[in-house]
Amino acid sequence: MSQIITKAACIGGGVIGGGWIARFALSGIDVAVHDPHPEARRIVEEVLEGARRAWDRMLSVPRGPEGRVTFHDTLAEAVADADYIQESVPERLDLKHKVFAAIEAAARPEALIGSSTSGFKPSELQAGMTHPERLFVAHPFNPVYLVPLVELVGSPASDEAALTRAAEIQREIGMHPLRVRKEIDAHIGDRLLEAVWRESLWLVKDDVATTEEIDDVIRYSFGLRWAQMGLFETYRIAGGEAGMKHFIEQFGPALEWPWTKLMDVPEMTDALATKIGDQSDAQSGQHSLRELERIRDDNLIGIFQALKQNDWGAGQTLSAMEARMRDRAVPAEAPDPAAPLALHRATVPAEWLDYNGHMTEHRYLQVFGDATDAFLAHIGMDAGYMGAGRSVYTVESHLRHLAETGPGTALTVRTTVLGHDAKRIRIHHEMVDAAGQVQATAEHMLMHVDTKAGRAAPMEAPLTDRLAALSPGQRGIAAPGHAGRPIRDIGWPEPEAE
Repeated sequence: MSQIITKAACIGGGVIGGGWIARFALSGIDVAVHDPHPEARRIVEEVLEGARRAWDRMLSVPRGPEGRVTFHDTLAEAVADADYIQESVPERLDLKHKVFAAIEAAARPEALIGSSTSGFKPSELQAGMTHPERLFVAHPFNPVYLVPLVELVGSPASDEAALTRAAEIQREIGMHPLRVRKEIDAHIGDRLLEAVWRESLWLVKDDVATTEEIDDVIRYSFGLRWAQMGLFETYRIAGGEAGMKHFIEQFGPALEWPWTKLMDVPEMTDALATKIGDQSDAQSGQHSLRELERIRDDNLIGIFQALKQNDWGAGQTLSAMEARMRDRAVPAEAPDPAAPLALHRATVPAEWLDYNGHMTEHRYLQVFGDATDAFLAHIGMDAGYMGAGRSVYTVESHLRHLAETGPGTALTVRTTVLGHDAKRIRIHHEMVDAAGQVQATAEHMLMHVDTKAGRAAPMEAPLTDRLAALSPGQRGIAAPGHAGRPIRDIGWPEPEAE
């Protein structure tokens, strides 16, 4: 599958910039990085390590090859041949203007320029630019490599075609681009967050609640709802059978009550800053930054998986992202059809281990499932094919565990087609380590289905054509002796004589 872009540049490699770098690189796009911070390379590598771990846990398909990340001493070198440039420098307008001037002087004329700014309007950023039409706000949320929303904001000077192409690029890397209708300070997301933040500062200042108590209110109540429904949809349900209009009529008068301090901001004195800092240390100080990031990522992944299962919200974005990964997994050069097909590789991470220190049972099935997906992609089952209501289901499996697969083991799955007819495909997987030792095998019977009708159906092109092309070579491979055998019958032992 061809990519919309082949190279991106990221100017700034901090928390947000590092997240962008990981998002692009793990999507198979080369990334050129410029950040003068002396620890930039280390910080980015640590973010990449965390992002790889998160994607491996989140995705049900192979990630595919990563893009190459390169570091450059000058901004000009980084942006020289980039198709898309993401700026993530500190929130100082004068600094951003300086960066954009340098980008314009060195970048290709057609390169798009996105800014991660959380507060400035695009018209403010475009001031002084020779070609302001190609710059826009692309504001993400942390962690960028997991949270899919990006606010795309243009100004009257922005080029509509540039914004449309930017949205296509964001979707290509698994983001959910939201076009903000008009430019406004802090866009949409941060204006909502600012309201909660201001009220929270007052609650701490007035000794109504501690930082931990406020966070508990969020994570044990409306934060759970917001993970899958937004504000208005949540309140629609709260309105009961009468709906949103009833909710507004019932609770609308409360808007005039003097509850909020949103029009006022507590002065951020040294005493208040120390108070917040001390409470935060007491709340979370037992965890390092990287530990907190891993906890956050794992919790987000669990939420994404639940949403994907229900085909809802961010789960739909994850499903679309996996479909693109599946398409991208097709090798550029077809393997030898007269040999087992090496279509999937994986390395065993520590979290795949069981209490014996070996790869746990369901991870074997996961690797074989990923290998089956890679095989199906190889014969042409892509998002378009499935979108037309056709798919392939696994209807029978037989696994054999032959070795104690340990952490860090590099695995290759070699796949052989044992036979097929109009509706079925029989395949055999052999999981081997780097030395060629067989770790496990799996035999699967796959059934082609009409997903709309919910029943088996004959395969269609390109699956039929590619299977036909594979068949002469695959027929020449001898089936392993264990193929087709059920588990050996074993009965109850004879009772001992009294």
